[in-house]
Amino acid sequence: MAGMWRCMPAVVLLMYLCLWGSSEAVGGAKSRPRPQRRPPKKPKIEPIDVTPKSQNIDIQQMTGRWYLLNTASKCSYLINHGTKVEPTVINLTYSVTSNQTLSVSTKTRHNHQCWEILQIYNLTPTPGRLTLKGSRPELNTEILIGETDYSSYANMYYQKQGKITLKLYGRSVESLSEPMLTKFEQLAEKQGFQLAYLFPFPTYSHCGDVDQDHVINCVPTC
Repeated sequence: MAGMWRCMPAVVLLMYLCLWGSSEAVGGAKSRPRPQRRPPKKPKIEPIDVTPKSQNIDIQQMTGRWYLLNTASKCSYLINHGTKVEPTVINLTYSVTSNQTLSVSTKTRHNHQCWEILQIYNLTPTPGRLTLKGSRPELNTEILIGETDYSSYANMYYQKQGKITLKLYGRSVESLSEPMLTKFEQLAEKQGFQLAYLFPFPTYSHCGDVDQDHVINCVPTC
């Protein structure tokens, strides 16, 4: 999962039009054009704000192990290397010292070597919505737990710099069912992801323990 958020590319642009007018003075002399008042900017609407409304998520029930089963994304890396993705598993831990954070451990393999990435998701006032802080606010990743039954599946949205990635997680590699996959494909299609942008992940050979030399600590940020 952690590799994915680096991939989500650039920006939704807001455009506005500046209108100028002119008037004729007495005797035919032209007055200096007066700038017209700019129309108020429309509120910026992020893609994650128009995703299906999240259920009232109980964050404590989200803790524990989740296997990445499928991803919908237009990330260039996945488009070019989507057939070579590695098994990925995350573990979520609710902070015992603060009820405002969720500790995240992601384990995956690169060049036949297991790696672990440590991150912190910050809870927001909106149930099911979290923030992974970047080195600058504009590089934050907004996360939305869209739908889950806590025991078998979870559909999660990740937005960085105005681009969305949708991920399907399962409590076990055997939990992927036809109705679950169909639901995920329908949600992906609503975000503009056709089947060509869906990338299933391996359901075998997940990493176990990782030695300290291969742990990347992204707390608070990378």
